[in-house]
Amino acid sequence: MRLLTAVDQLFLILESRSQPMHVGGLFLFELPVDADKDFVYQLVHQMQTSTVLPTFPFNQVLDKLAFWKNDKDFDVDHHFRHLALPKPARMRELLVYISQEHGRLLDRAKPLWECHIIEGIEPESTGKPERFALYFKIHHSLVDGIAAMRLIQKSLSQSPNEIMSLPVWSLMTRHRNQVDALLPIHKPFLQLLKEQIGTIKPVYRELKKSFLERNNPDYISTTQAPASILNQRISGSRRLVAQSYSLKRFIRIARILKVSLNDVVLAVCAGALRQYLLGLNALPKKPLIAFVPISLRQDDSIHGNQVSFILANLGTNLEEPLARIKTIHRSMNNGKQRFGRMNQAQVINYSGIVYSWAGLNLLTKAFPQKQAFNIIISNVPGSTKPLYWNGAPLKALYPASIVLNGQAMNITLSSYLNKIEFGITACSQILPDVENMLTLLTKELETLEVICDEKAMGWRE
Repeated sequence: MRLLTAVDQLFLILESRSQPMHVGGLFLFELPVDADKDFVYQLVHQMQTSTVLPTFPFNQVLDKLAFWKNDKDFDVDHHFRHLALPKPARMRELLVYISQEHGRLLDRAKPLWECHIIEGIEPESTGKPERFALYFKIHHSLVDGIAAMRLIQKSLSQSPNEIMSLPVWSLMTRHRNQVDALLPIHKPFLQLLKEQIGTIKPVYRELKKSFLERNNPDYISTTQAPASILNQRISGSRRLVAQSYSLKRFIRIARILKVSLNDVVLAVCAGALRQYLLGLNALPKKPLIAFVPISLRQDDSIHGNQVSFILANLGTNLEEPLARIKTIHRSMNNGKQRFGRMNQAQVINYSGIVYSWAGLNLLTKAFPQKQAFNIIISNVPGSTKPLYWNGAPLKALYPASIVLNGQAMNITLSSYLNKIEFGITACSQILPDVENMLTLLTKELETLEVICDEKAMGWRE
């Protein structure tokens, strides 16, 4: 048996009917050019009839609340779904189906994941092959975003010629020589105790610095987020919208404006959120605050949650896009410098103290409109190499994340090859016309590109 971490347990405690705590991914594949008509059926049959048991972490089931144990009664029919959407199935119809499935709870009596194969999706453009999709959802107590992305890369192939005879949840056996390095390392109790005692002085020092820094405009505290329409009690309804952009566009903006790629991502999201809320006549006078996850992983592991968060000032009160991105850059740097002075254990304990009241608020659901942050914006790095499934090229992957009581929208993005893939998850009963965010993201990206064009030509300081 394996002990759950405090963060893993938190995701289980937070879960309710209106607040499922699983993350998901929508993977779009293109049929191989020479594929048989029953290509997808063959994949499905292979998964349904395989006698190979799931590998870690897909074989983990809860044993009460504190432990994971290996599942001895795997039932493929419980975890696997296969359907064909009525033709012509566009991205719109696909996303409607994914939105419905993403709002449904996973069964805690079984390993906490599901796999859906959806076929019959129209080609990306005329002359292109038909597409099919894989939607995979897995509980956040099992993996964080980085771990989930590593699972994908390990499960698929980098070769269009490799034929994989195992189901997705058993593909890790292809890396059986590496699995030991990917599994959790159990540290001796005395070592853990020594690490925890060693965090006391550095964490106290950073807490003291944070208190003294409270008047610094670049320092963001857990009391600065304004009340907004994004922060309300949620229902179990979900709406997922997705879109892809060229990674080069974001890199060019970052280079010209001398900020990080993640700063540009946050700025594009901030501009879109500003216009979305203006359209609803619901833009707060104070800037929205984003909760930006940062990975604390120092190895190649694929288990659990090793993540903390930086609070970022999105500058949504500022009309000028250049002023917004500068504000974002300064607030993110402030947080990065603070965490850069601490090791992993110190960051976790510091975060546990600083965000304690925010966590208590989420647990009790007492004040959904009074949050330590307004929205979670997460950037998960993906594969820089093409991935295949029995010769079918992966063309896009869109993350589907969690929304929380008091946090009705989540923006998560992942990179793949030369693209950035945005997945926006929202409570559809609380936030209307979420699909408008895609148009607004595009407009904000274009606005920043115009600013960069002007700077490149010397028209703007």
